[in-house]
Amino acid sequence: MENYFEIKLDEQQINTITNQGLAHIGDAVFELLCRSHLCCMGGKVAKNLHRDTVAMVNAPSQARFADRLLPHLTEQELAYFRRGKNAHTHAAPKAASPKEYAKATGLETLFGALYLAGQTDRLNELFHIILEET
Repeated sequence: MENYFEIKLDEQQINTITNQGLAHIGDAVFELLCRSHLCCMGGKVAKNLHRDTVAMVNAPSQARFADRLLPHLTEQELAYFRRGKNAHTHAAPKAASPKEYAKATGLETLFGALYLAGQTDRLNELFHIILEET
């Protein structure tokens, strides 16, 4: 049985996953990091936790976070980001421009790839860069 908490795929395996698949995983990883951060800050009721999480995980916010991270990414990380950003998506949410949605998808794809590669230390490092500049 596969242990899903200790995933460590190699680059070739990750590259077989669709852009949408990587973004799907990355969306969950990014939201879990945001939820964990907000809970660890303490003192918030569920309603505020949800509101603050939504404020961090929406496409315009993720696009701004992506812009902050770009100077800190390695070439391989940039390739994953570009892969997601350039993916052909059919619809953007009403609250986001197509450009913001593309950047948000790039961020999610990057986080998905890093998670599947088992690079949790790097995920935390990048997430802390987001927090430092927020």
